[in-house]
Amino acid sequence: MTDRVYETALGSSTKDKITLLGQDLAEDVMGKVGFGELAFWLATQRRPSTGETRVFEAVLAALADHGFTPTAIVTRLTYLSAPDSVQGALAAGLLGGGSRFLGVTEDCGRFLHDVLATAETPADEAGWDALALKTVEKSRAEKKFIPGLGHHVHKDGDPRTPRLFRIADEEGLRGPHLQLFAAIGRVHPQVLGKTLPLNGAGVCGAALADLGLPLELLRGFALLARTAGLVGQLAEELRHPVANDVFLSVDLNNRPVPPDPQR
Repeated sequence: MTDRVYETALGSSTKDKITLLGQDLAEDVMGKVGFGELAFWLATQRRPSTGETRVFEAVLAALADHGFTPTAIVTRLTYLSAPDSVQGALAAGLLGGGSRFLGVTEDCGRFLHDVLATAETPADEAGWDALALKTVEKSRAEKKFIPGLGHHVHKDGDPRTPRLFRIADEEGLRGPHLQLFAAIGRVHPQVLGKTLPLNGAGVCGAALADLGLPLELLRGFALLARTAGLVGQLAEELRHPVANDVFLSVDLNNRPVPPDPQR
């Protein structure tokens, strides 16, 4: 036995009691604290305000499911291959959260944070627009994409974006990350010569950063949300299976071709 002590402010238990975040789990948390509020509390070790909970849970709802994305398809196909491993199917879908799907939430939050870290906070909308214009011009000169700008489906506007801005405004929680993101949406056509939508994953990243959540965990919150969506995908797969059809559509329609050696 070691005499080392491992400290934690999270879960702990004795013979007749479980504590979580300093609260009695059974008496003070269960039935009294919603899961979204608890997830925020666990990550920050401070209980969120009602407004913070509303914005955070709006983000979770926005990212839970977006149709037959690669993460949903691979979850269904993995379950088809290994129906004895629900955890494997969920893990397969979550592992696909990267720079094109879900990872944009973290990428956008980090991008905005990096800009704000080296700039004075503007005092008005004109100031935000000037900062955004400088930011877009710099990204264009460096031939880099701006995370959160553009969407392959919602080319005329992502419906999640204005809704999350409204919720943040209603709760008085439009902070500097959302301010800069909104300004990028206003000024980027001047530089790019075209108008692209601010996508939902990006605005979620900006909102999470404004809530003061750790940048290193932003993708984790996106994955937390998508876990619920993937459970839904599996539940629907049980009732109305499509994975076998997806598999067969590829298996029965492939054709052999000569090797194409890499040069």
